[in-house]
Formats: sequence, structure tokens, C-alpha cells
Amino acid sequence: MKADYRQKVKTLEELAAAIGPRPRSRTVIMCHGMFDIVHPGHLRHLMYAKEKADLLIASLTADEHATKAEFRPYVPQELRASNLAALEMVDYVIIDPHPTPIEHIKYLQPDYFAKGYEYFSEGVPPKTQEEIDTLESYGGEIVFTPGDVVYSSSRLIEASPPKLGVEKLLALMESEGFGFDQLRHALRQMRGLRVHVVGDTIVDSYSTCSLLGATAKSPTFSVKHERTETFSGGAAVVAKHVKAAGAEVSFSTVLGNDAARDLVLKDLDQAGIQVHAFIDRTRPTTQKERYIADGYKMLQVDRVDNRAVADKALRYLSDSMADSQADVVIFSDFRHGIFRPKSIRMFRERVPHGAIKVADSQVSNRWGNILEFTDFDLLTPNEREARFALGDQDSVVRPLALQLFRLARCKHLILKLGERGILGYRTPGHNPREFFTVDSLVDSLQDPVGAGDALLSYAALSLAATGDIVMASILGSVSAALACEHQGNRQITPAEVEEKLYRIEKRAHFE
Repeated sequence: MKADYRQKVKTLEELAAAIGPRPRSRTVIMCHGMFDIVHPGHLRHLMYAKEKADLLIASLTADEHATKAEFRPYVPQELRASNLAALEMVDYVIIDPHPTPIEHIKYLQPDYFAKGYEYFSEGVPPKTQEEIDTLESYGGEIVFTPGDVVYSSSRLIEASPPKLGVEKLLALMESEGFGFDQLRHALRQMRGLRVHVVGDTIVDSYSTCSLLGATAKSPTFSVKHERTETFSGGAAVVAKHVKAAGAEVSFSTVLGNDAARDLVLKDLDQAGIQVHAFIDRTRPTTQKERYIADGYKMLQVDRVDNRAVADKALRYLSDSMADSQADVVIFSDFRHGIFRPKSIRMFRERVPHGAIKVADSQVSNRWGNILEFTDFDLLTPNEREARFALGDQDSVVRPLALQLFRLARCKHLILKLGERGILGYRTPGHNPREFFTVDSLVDSLQDPVGAGDALLSYAALSLAATGDIVMASILGSVSAALACEHQGNRQITPAEVEEKLYRIEKRAHFE
């Protein structure tokens, strides 16, 4: 049996022992870089370096120091290390946790350090000069490899990013020490959890029309109404997702005294959800009707009163939450009157002891601030909401997420990035990394509406069941992908999640 090429990936101490101290019987050359997408320029660089010594060390910049471009690194460090280890000319691979290779050069003392010619063609940059000085301090030398063909990983990724979602997922799972069986077991652990959802109910109506044309006397479109479908949405659909996932669910919300209220109560009763609804006769049940022609949304009509709900309603909602004996409490905020700094403080104080606190702020044409939900176990905003909360339009995503994570003082953060997947942050400790990514797992996009609700529901449940945010993020991402692969805001079942996990596993094993 051939040796596993991944054994080439070493810790600093393992690598020092393998190459031995200077002077050596076999010479050592080190290359250092991001190696995000290994391209022909990298291969030429590595092959040339290998010709200059007996042993070639490929040193990788760790993920946390990748700040060169947006959404970098595209390939996580464990997968980048495996890619290099699979190359025949590479003898050893190491992931460097420092921002520059200087510390590892001092410790390992390679005989040679290889740099691309582009670092020398127009003079020696200060960082390269520091590397040269470090090498010369013990008798090492720098080698500049030919640079007649120069490629940019950033440009290749931006031009046409390769689809590596499954490969990156496998690398993440392997580094975390679990597999698909553990994900399936986590699904079963979610059953029977007690969940209380608090939030704004929205009745969503979709009126499908056919376009007849413009009227002759004014610039007005004329459409023919074909059908209208109405659903319980907003926080109500979060409650339905959680129920479909196997939890015992109670739901606190505010409704008006109207027909939309009756629709919601009937729908949630049929779903088996215990509803605590404060009926406010002074305001309508929030309803949003969308008119769609030929697949395009032409108009949206909102029947809504966005005033803050009365203190009497807040007391009713907080009392029902406190009495729920829930394992998980989800605050589902659409900024239609329930949530504001005062109510968030009140609700947070009444969360049952020991319950996991989760918050999601899905704000489209309203504005809210996810940073009002501080000291939570999990927050799941999208990039737009994060940028609004921080007043930051320019930072690349990872520093943006880190800033939000720190200011919110949350234990876990899942930043939703739409078609790019998610970026997760967790409280530092014994974990392999502070942040991680999961690419979108959508196979065929049909309708992105409801993906965030599905992700929130499955991520919250699996975090409560396992305590593992990476498992929670993967299961949340799988459920979000399923929501995108079907029309309408439908509930995702554990059976569907498990079936998609099997499909991903088969692709991973080339079956």
C-alpha cells in the first residue's frame, strides 16, 4: 500500500526533526506562499526550487493572514496543504501561523529560500530584504526562480471561481474530526428539543399574472390575474421549519384582528405549533402581496403598521417565552414593531435559564441593527445587515465578520453570503480555527426565498443538540440549499436533509 501523501503535512517540530539541523547531509529549500489555486506558475516555481536542493518544503500562509483580496483564501488551508502534498516534487508541507515566514526560517534554517522573480525584477521589497537578512544570519541563501510566466490566483478566482464546495466541505469536516455519519446522527439528536420562537409574523401572498401590455392612455402595465397563493411567513415560517425538523415548538407573535390572523392561526395549528398571539385591534396583521408576471416581480403591496407594539403586548410575549421551558429561544426580527432596544433587553432577561439564545435580523425595506442582540449564543445576519450595523461599506468580508463578532460578543456567528455560502466565527479556544467557510451547496437554483429561514432553523437546532457550530453550519447550509432548489417558502424535513447529505457524500467519493 502506498503511503498517504497527506503524511507530508508536518507540524513545525515534526518538520525540524525530519530535516535535521545544519549542516545537513541533504540540502533543504523552502518555498512560501498562499497557493490558493495551484496553477502552472506555481508548478514551475516548485519544480525549479526542487532542482536546487534535495528536499523541498512548501510553506503555506494560514487562512487568518489571507487579506490580499475579497473572499480569500478561496481554498481553506487544510485543502491547500493536501493539494501541495500530492505533488511529487514536494517533500514536506507546513502551514505557517505567522503573517510572514521569518519565524519558520529562523527555526528551520533551510539552506535555500525560493522566491518568484517578480519579487526581484524591480528591486528588493522590504519584506524580501528581511528574509534575505534572516537567511544570511546563519549562512542560508535566497534563490529567485524564473518568472517568464506569471499568474495571479486572485485574478483566476475572480474571473471564474472553480466549484470546490464539496472538496472544501470534506477538508473542513476532516479537520474537525467528524464525517457524514455524525451529521446524520446530529439530525436525529434534534428531535424533541423544545423551541420557542418570538417574532414578527408576515402573511406572504404571491399573485401570478400574465402581462397583456401597456395601456394606450398612460404608461401603465396591464396584467391578467391568474392565481394567488398565500403563506404564513416571517417568524411564523421559522416556527414551521423548526417544527418540521422534529422539535416541539411554541410561538409568540402579534397579530391584528382580521382575516389574515385567522389564516395564520389555522395554518400553525395544523402544523402542531402552540401559538401565543397578542391580538392588537389597532393594527393589521402584516401582509405583503407580490405581483409576478413572467417570473418577474412587478409590484409589492404592503399592508403594515411599523409602529412599536405596546408595552402590554411586550409583557404578554415575554411572559409566554419565560413560561415555555424552552431549550432554544429564537428571536426572528423583521422590524415590524416587536423588536427595539427596550424589548430586546426585556426578552433577553426572560429567556428560560440554560436555553440557547439565537437571533436573526432579516431586514429588506426596513432598517434594524443586529448589534442590538448582544451576548447571544448564535447570530445569523447577512452581509448587508452586517455592513449596516458597522457602517462599513468597504472592508472585505472576513475582517467585517470578525468586527461584528467581537462587538456583538456572541459565542457563534454565521454570516450569510448568498450564493457564496456562509462564513462562520466562533469563540477561540481548543478549536482548529476561529473562523471557517461553507460554500453554497445549491445544485440547481430555483428560488432563494426562505433560504435564510431554513438555515436559521437547522443551525439553531443542531447547535443546541451537539454544541458544535461547524456541524450546525453545515446542516444549516444543506437545508438552505434545499430551500433554494424548490419554488416557494416550503418547510425542509430531516429526511430531505439526510437524502441531500447522501448525494453530497456520493459525489465526494466519486460514486
